[in-house]
Amino acid sequence: MILAAALSGALAASAQTGREWQDPAVNEINRLPMHSTFAAGESMPLDGVWKFHWVRNASERPSGIWQEDYDDASWGAMPVPGMWELNGYGDPLYVNIGYAWRGNFENNPPHVPDAENHVGSYRHTFEVPASWSGKDIFLSIGSATSNVYVWINGRFVGYSEDSKLAAEFDVTKFVKPGENLIALQMFRWSDGTYLEDQDFWRFSGIARGVTLTARDKAHLKDVRITPTLDADYRDAQLHVEVETTPRVKSVGLTLLDAAGEAVAEQQIMPAGGKAGCLFRVADPAKWSAEAPNLYTLRIDVSDGRNVTETVTQPVGFRSVEIRNAQLLVNGQPVLIKGADRHEMDPIGGYVVSRERMIEDIRIMKEMNINAVRTSHYPNDPQWYELCDEYGIYVVDEANVESHGMGYGEETLAKVPAFAQAHMERNQRMVLRDKNHPSVIVWSMGNEAGMGPNFEACYRWIKDYDASRPVHYERAVYDRDGAFTDIICPMYWDYAQCEKYLKNNPSKPLIQCEYAHAMGNSMGGLDHYWKLVRQYPSYQGGFIWDFVDQGLARYEKNGRVSFLYGGDFNNYDATDNSFNCNGIIAPDRTWHPHAYEVKRQYQNIWTELLDPAQGRVEVYNENFFVGLDDYELTWELVADGRVVKAGRIGELDVAPRQRRTYALGFTSADFCPQAKELLVNVAYKLKNKQPLLDIGHTAAQQQFVVREYDCKAGFGLAVSERPVEVTAWERGTRVAGQTWEMFFSRDGFLSAYDVDGRALMAEGAELRPQFWRAPTENDLGAKLDRKLAVWKNPELKLTKFDAGVKDGVAVVEALYELPAVKATLALTYRINGAGEMEVTERMTAGKSAKVPNLLRYGMTLTMPARYDRVIYYGRGEHENYADRLSSADLGLYEQRVADQYHDEYVRPQESGTKSDVRWWTVADSSGTGLTILSDAPFSASALPYATADLDVSNFPPQQHSGTLTARDATFVNFDLRQSGLGCIDSWGQLPEERFRVPYGDYTFRFLLRPTIK
Repeated sequence: MILAAALSGALAASAQTGREWQDPAVNEINRLPMHSTFAAGESMPLDGVWKFHWVRNASERPSGIWQEDYDDASWGAMPVPGMWELNGYGDPLYVNIGYAWRGNFENNPPHVPDAENHVGSYRHTFEVPASWSGKDIFLSIGSATSNVYVWINGRFVGYSEDSKLAAEFDVTKFVKPGENLIALQMFRWSDGTYLEDQDFWRFSGIARGVTLTARDKAHLKDVRITPTLDADYRDAQLHVEVETTPRVKSVGLTLLDAAGEAVAEQQIMPAGGKAGCLFRVADPAKWSAEAPNLYTLRIDVSDGRNVTETVTQPVGFRSVEIRNAQLLVNGQPVLIKGADRHEMDPIGGYVVSRERMIEDIRIMKEMNINAVRTSHYPNDPQWYELCDEYGIYVVDEANVESHGMGYGEETLAKVPAFAQAHMERNQRMVLRDKNHPSVIVWSMGNEAGMGPNFEACYRWIKDYDASRPVHYERAVYDRDGAFTDIICPMYWDYAQCEKYLKNNPSKPLIQCEYAHAMGNSMGGLDHYWKLVRQYPSYQGGFIWDFVDQGLARYEKNGRVSFLYGGDFNNYDATDNSFNCNGIIAPDRTWHPHAYEVKRQYQNIWTELLDPAQGRVEVYNENFFVGLDDYELTWELVADGRVVKAGRIGELDVAPRQRRTYALGFTSADFCPQAKELLVNVAYKLKNKQPLLDIGHTAAQQQFVVREYDCKAGFGLAVSERPVEVTAWERGTRVAGQTWEMFFSRDGFLSAYDVDGRALMAEGAELRPQFWRAPTENDLGAKLDRKLAVWKNPELKLTKFDAGVKDGVAVVEALYELPAVKATLALTYRINGAGEMEVTERMTAGKSAKVPNLLRYGMTLTMPARYDRVIYYGRGEHENYADRLSSADLGLYEQRVADQYHDEYVRPQESGTKSDVRWWTVADSSGTGLTILSDAPFSASALPYATADLDVSNFPPQQHSGTLTARDATFVNFDLRQSGLGCIDSWGQLPEERFRVPYGDYTFRFLLRPTIK
């Protein structure tokens, strides 16, 4: 029942107005000041299943839920932590730019709509032990979206906004021994929502745990730990400041090393609840992402008679500064091999377990990622503890984004009414996370415009914490970046980066977002890292982003689909699959482009100095650790077969140094008959490291000693067997003693049978192919429309000849392509063994204005029994012209069923392998068809037709998990295929050298039956 009057009266009686949720001047009531994270006292988690009530519209919210005699018998249930929309209340909604009410309500800060402003009400009982009597008791709500009102035992406790930092309240006077009642009420949208417009799912609920803690009256309120290093980055000082309750008489401070041995001790006496001291530590082990050496500060709090509580804090001795346009950690210009990471789980949404966090860090370590930006809000405190422990640099970002308000005069960065909220959100983040060595940069927010509100935040942070730089992307473009210490743009292309770097840069360039990893992407990542390694002030960046944000749904076929924006209803605003931009899939499966990240981010590099003597130079790109923990393994490979291998078990290469080693081969080991000779090197762990096992490959490279000459020996083999050509009413038959093939009346090869085995599926044709299923980057650039003329162009047969010449059947077909103003000639030369040499020659129209192609090649369909691929080319994962540095040449055998990457959220181009020397599609016996060319080519073999993967053929809500494999194998092979690109996913194309421009092309290839 709606009891507005009663609610108003109750709120007034509880010292609240009830209008806080639309009042930017009130972001908290009775919320305790933020402090560093530590465990103290006796804690009781209140997580579990709570009573829950939900209404669709804010005006329908119930009154009096805090009353102890309130009847909640009809209420449902909600897990805590848990998101409403993932537990049956409301629909998950995703938008990028714009608020969740986009299209239904005009922005009018601080006001938010009543309609569709869901309100969730919670009630839960808990027991307070009698032993807690006389203690201070605190309630902590880890993360409440978008706000939370709190009552205990019928009395109003407090109110909080800022959904990504804990709301902590002193509830000592509200609780009693025995059973207690807590009631919460939360709004989907409040005035704080205007500052939480992140490109992310818009869930509501409690995302982190709820905890009750009892502490002695004499306890620690906060501690600040500030390490500094001397000018030589050798010796250190540790400044410790504590804030305590009045009953604390003394505080004992003990600094312990990793072995638990005391390094330094001091006793301090708080005056007015505050005290501080300075430790001097000679040459401590330093903290870095490479060597995360941690000490422990033990804090013993005493009331003068007894130690009332002991608190510990990890301590990392490290410095961060900017000098000579470089970001320095411990005096070294570290490279930021980073990724942006949302807190996202495919089942729990915002609720991310500690185990999932550790999994993410393990993957980062495996992938050579050394830095993470907490996009776009402070993360769960456990994340920072893990980054401290395992070694990840953190750019800690405040929960401030108002992208939906734009960047002009209307930006909230310029609105005085929101100045307090900007400041509070930045202050609270800094105050909570100040002691973490992993935090090396503060970020004031994301995509929230620029104005006085951020200027004030910058000044406060710099005044409070001079030990870390501050960055903010929108400040880059305001007054020459006066309010950002780092040039941290988004999605600068290569030319923009070089323009800045060549113009006497005054600050380091570290892109806060780059290399948009949406779908089948990351083409050109190597170009960025070529520039990083070329220019000292270009120190890397953060790939957008780490993990696809899809929600898991298990299909009837047993596979999983990952759901994205628009999958839940057709009336909410949505930006569809734009929230799936991950290096990895929602279930943490590696996307193929993850291997490119690992290769470009690796920290060990090799140069082959002298192939004849097997001499290599090893470069250690680390800044703080040598290569003692690694061994070098090597292989000499001839035509895909290892002919010699070995290892170097001891590597003595200091940070940023090079050293020459002799591998165990010389030119005497080179196989003279081999078409191609390769040297593979890999660096593997000799000893287990945290999260990484013995044998983990941290880096690898490949070198070509003798390059495969595709032209050598290419051509139709001489055969003495007879061949005949017969014309008939349905086309043309070409046959030999044990084989036959047919050309249809439109001139295309339509059947290819050898020894009674059909190599082509019934009804299929060997046809030219100019189109691929668009990738997400293709769709973002609207290539599905701009290049649509190539999707299925008419091929109008103008001439067809077939005959036998010099014992070889020759079939020629000439076509006009009127839509693209080109002609195409297909010439087939077939010998008596049933081998076929094909020339596909396209001649472009003169002065014709025709768009680029997505590929130039051929396609054929084989029966499904040809279900494996054996090839010599790049692998083992899919690769493309601009994304192949991680795909080494080799001999690979794979299943057709595994060629499509099922974890792509939406269907798209997949499975291509590049620089192919030869490609065989075969059945279990080895019978099949081999394709060769006079130049390296690309190829794929999939259980899906291109049209099946082309989402432009269907409504936009498509999922790879619902694809149904056809009873056929679809083989595509190309002279050229467009690259993928990665600069962004909304208009940028691959680099020009990786495009397929309209022009003349000639593709020569052999089709050779393989009969077993």
